[in-house]
Amino acid sequence: MKILVSGSTGLVGCALVPFLTQHGHLVTRLVRSKEQPGILWNPAGGLISSTPFEGFDAMIHLAGENIASGRWTDEKKKLIRDSRVRGTQLLSETLARLKQPPQTFISASAVGYYGDRGNEILNEERPPGKGFLADVCRGWETATAPATQKGIRVVNMRFGMILSPAGGALAKMLLPFKMGMGGKIGSGNQYMSWIALDDVLGAISHVLTTLSLRGPVNVVAPRVVTNREYTKTLGRVLSRPTILPMPALVAKLAFGEMADDLLLSSQRVEPTALFKNNYNFRFPNLEGALRHLLHS
Repeated sequence: MKILVSGSTGLVGCALVPFLTQHGHLVTRLVRSKEQPGILWNPAGGLISSTPFEGFDAMIHLAGENIASGRWTDEKKKLIRDSRVRGTQLLSETLARLKQPPQTFISASAVGYYGDRGNEILNEERPPGKGFLADVCRGWETATAPATQKGIRVVNMRFGMILSPAGGALAKMLLPFKMGMGGKIGSGNQYMSWIALDDVLGAISHVLTTLSLRGPVNVVAPRVVTNREYTKTLGRVLSRPTILPMPALVAKLAFGEMADDLLLSSQRVEPTALFKNNYNFRFPNLEGALRHLLHS
């Protein structure tokens, strides 16, 4: 396929472009700097040209402001929202104007869509939750409507916590855990819906070729764990104790509003759509995934 990818310098994009290329696809990057090879766009300024978009088979949209870097000031929250909602709206409207639109538009989303839901089991049919990230995700997915109305197959991939030593939450946890300073956060009872980077790539590839998949798709491992279970498992894999918990109050003081949405909220998410469409997970179990990723 001829595939256009945005966000190619992020955690997923850096792994996805070579993965797709190795599988025989022709990949073009959507970039924001003239110094990078690819098609240029300016999502913040709403600037984009339709002409270079003609003739692609699929578009994979991963671009968005990093939600875990820095405190959520009003300015940071605006960047997070605008980079996702306005950027996706711009792309979706551009694809809808094409004479030869892509057959498939895969747009990133997140399990933050569900908000803090405790022990509730969440499949793709559950309604959105409350909170900043839930509101962002709802707007993010709604922004793909012009592409859907054009007849393009749109898939909103709701990613869980992506595990990779190259970046994201796991990379940030490794140093304190290796030093024996890891521990549960808050009560430790909150569910963490995770996914190994290998299965993120596998799921994207599966969605590209499974034409029956459309709409929201939960991209999470089938065996969700609590924060307490995650903490113990990572400690066991690293052969380190995990006896230094972070109380909820400390997390809130350290990270502000971000602690509520990212560290203390509970999302017990199931990958129902992937199961129904016969995706086989390489790493359904957390310990196996961590041992593979950390070569332990």
